[in-house]
Order: sequence, then C-alpha cells, then structure tokens
Amino acid sequence: MITKRIIPCLDIKDGRTVKGTNFINLRDAGDPVALAKIYSETRADELVFLDISATEERRKTLADLVLRVASQVNIPFTVGGGISSVEDVDILLQNGADKVSINSSAVKRPELINELVAKFGSQCIVVAIDAKYVEGEWIVHLVGGKVPTEYNLFDWAKEVEERGAGEILFTSMDNDGTKDGFANEALARLSESLNIPIIASGGAGNMQHFADAFTEGKADAALAASVFHFKEIEIPSLKEELATQGIAMRL
Repeated sequence: MITKRIIPCLDIKDGRTVKGTNFINLRDAGDPVALAKIYSETRADELVFLDISATEERRKTLADLVLRVASQVNIPFTVGGGISSVEDVDILLQNGADKVSINSSAVKRPELINELVAKFGSQCIVVAIDAKYVEGEWIVHLVGGKVPTEYNLFDWAKEVEERGAGEILFTSMDNDGTKDGFANEALARLSESLNIPIIASGGAGNMQHFADAFTEGKADAALAASVFHFKEIEIPSLKEELATQGIAMRL
C-alpha cells in the first residue's frame, strides 16, 4: 500500500519563514534552516520551500539557502519561487533540491513544463496551482492570488499532467490559513480525473482535517505550514493518529 505523505511548507521571504492568511497578513515563523532540521528529525515525509519574495537576487539567495538546508535534512525537499528556466532548475538541483515547483511561469509559458521534464524527468517537476472559487468555478490565480487567469483548475491540471509533470500541488486560496479544513471536493475531483499524485494545501487546522483530505479528498499528500511552525500539531502525533484511522503512513 502506498503511504500518504505529510509535508511541512516553508514560505520564505527575505531569508525568513513567514505565514499569512489567504495569502496576506504575513508574520514571522522562524529560521528556515532550523525549522527544516526539526522537521527532518520529527518524521516529516518531505519538505517544501517556496520563496515568495520578489528580490532580483532571488535565485542566488535561494540557491544558498537550499544548500544550507540540504546539509541539515535527510528527507526529500522541493523548492519553488521565481523558477522560469532550465538554468534555474539546474542551479537548485545542484545545490541539493530534490524537486522543483513551478507556478506562474508554467501558466505564462506551458511549454516550460515539457522542457523541464525532458531535461530532468517527471519525478523532479511539481506544478503548483493556486485557485479560488469564483461564481461556481475554480479559477487559477497568479502572483500570490492577486491575478486571475482564464484557466479553470481542472482543465489546467489536466494539461499539466499531459505535459509530463510528476505531481500537482493544489492550494485553495479560499481555505489558505483559515484552519477550516482542505477543499476536499475539489481535491477529490482532481484525484479522480488525474493519474499523478495530488498534494493538498490550504486550510489545515487540526488532525481530522488531514484525515479528511486523505479519505474525502483522496489526496496523496497533505501540506501545511502554521500548524506545524507554531507547534499546534506535532507531526509524529499526527501520523500516529492517522494510522489509527486506517490511513497508511510511514511511521
């Protein structure tokens, strides 16, 4: 049986971990290298780093941070933020990232997915999709949720799969930071229509929310930030609770 994955997410701004609600009102959540080490030691299955700051030095800064984190962890980690070329990915992988996550750059130029898959393989390429429920339809948004696109979540996800991406990280902007649970109906629809793994993101507030994402949402992995950073949920306890509910976990 394939185990479900628990993934802490570090949103990085100016070298620090931050967390907000509905993509705004950011607050400091600590040193990313120290947090990464803790998550590696407390049985997180993977780690995701998303650089949300818009400095021109992003690639250089992010590569340095990736290198520092890689020396502290023994679990796979995915790095995203400002990646728009084969060269960007090459630098991050050389510095210790296991996978990369692309978002806006893929929407603006979908061929990028094909190029990255051809060069690095599907297993390296995660496409992150931020979507908001607008007038009865899930609409893909860019730039931290500020810019709506013409893409429907499910159509775009299907195209992403067809272009060879190995995984989709779906964040419901409506649920993000609310701690009211994941967008399980949308997750289930994604999971049923695609053959690649879906990572659920946005809305984790308690242990049952994770269980629901796996059972109702049929997600392959669940990602969260503040509940882990501020120790509202401890990962070992979460995995043990999920296992008691019959959800396959790597304990």
